[in-house]
Amino acid sequence: MAHWDRLLTDARIATMKRDVAPYGVIDDGAIAIADGAIAWVGEASSLPRNAADETVSLAGAWVTPALIDCHTHLVFGGDRSAEFEQRLSGVSYEEIARAGGGILSTVHATRNSSSDELFESASRRLQMLQADGVATVEIKSGYGLDADTEIRMLEVARRLGESSDLSVYTTLLAAHAIPPEFSERPDTYVDLICDRLIPEAAERGLADAVDAYCETFAFNPQQIARVFEAAKAHDLPVKLHADQLSDGGGAALAAGFEALSADHLEYTSNDGIAAMANSGTTAVLLPGAYLTLNETQLPPVDAMRDNGVAIALATDCNPGTSALISVREAMALGCRLFRLTPEECLAGVTREAAGALGLSDRGTIEIGKRADLAIWDISHPRDLSYWLGRQSLSALFISGCDVSLT
Repeated sequence: MAHWDRLLTDARIATMKRDVAPYGVIDDGAIAIADGAIAWVGEASSLPRNAADETVSLAGAWVTPALIDCHTHLVFGGDRSAEFEQRLSGVSYEEIARAGGGILSTVHATRNSSSDELFESASRRLQMLQADGVATVEIKSGYGLDADTEIRMLEVARRLGESSDLSVYTTLLAAHAIPPEFSERPDTYVDLICDRLIPEAAERGLADAVDAYCETFAFNPQQIARVFEAAKAHDLPVKLHADQLSDGGGAALAAGFEALSADHLEYTSNDGIAAMANSGTTAVLLPGAYLTLNETQLPPVDAMRDNGVAIALATDCNPGTSALISVREAMALGCRLFRLTPEECLAGVTREAAGALGLSDRGTIEIGKRADLAIWDISHPRDLSYWLGRQSLSALFISGCDVSLT
């Protein structure tokens, strides 16, 4: 007889298995956990007579895969809420940037923050995500824009993962913006990324992927291709901030390098979507940035659906353009701004978000997957996208351990 560590019974389960609609629901189900993984899941009527160290009745509560935030900038210094207030008073972003604000103000604050200061502030944001039902989070660098600070940001992100219950995946985003000291020689900065930063991050195991920002005021496709070639040479997968403010061919560029994801995508063309479909690149939509920047160009969701492109959602939590620290609110915005369905939104922060990070061991409730489970006080999974600001999480399991009270 097989032995289980824990058995959850009397559960309504949204497995989120692909092609099992709606939500992959099991109405009266049970989940067995052994060694941090799902050992059995199914209808209670089919439950084997196996031994379990602990049996817990969920009294009809809903269980989903724990949530995944696949695009964040959690590690940063300083605060830019004053800029938000300025913009609402009619001051343009360009005027703010000329006065020393914008992303470069965050760069200055991050460079001048100690590792402990960056860790403490990011820890608070990470705890908020955990309280929202998140078990896996991606954290990017990109506010150092010099070798020492970019590496330090990755070190802080790794430390966050080591000190937290959550799984933290790190991404080197040194190609986020052109630093002021390289304003007249951006290609030299790209040399620094390719020749020093990527090799060091890879050698020290500090990065799980490499990202870049393709936009007219950031990096052009030729520069990004160099960054991606260096990443591939060091066996690091790539991601891309693509086509957020203009169609710069970013989606097709990302697809050409078989990127894990292309993110934002408001201005992506049909050709770009087709390229992503062919490469299996996940689309990561970021409604928090869309809302904050008062954008009007919607990402081409219908084309993504028609071409079978996987759609993920994330907070894009950052100090300047997406002050969002709730995956649940990202789901709500995904429905209201992008006209995604609640089921698409839940898939976007579970199954498809896992794909955006290249993870096949989580995101659905299936035998063999990690026992990352969120227990909710809701009447239906669509409530997770419907209610705004409602605290619905009852418990959170990460690798089979109840971390909801830590």
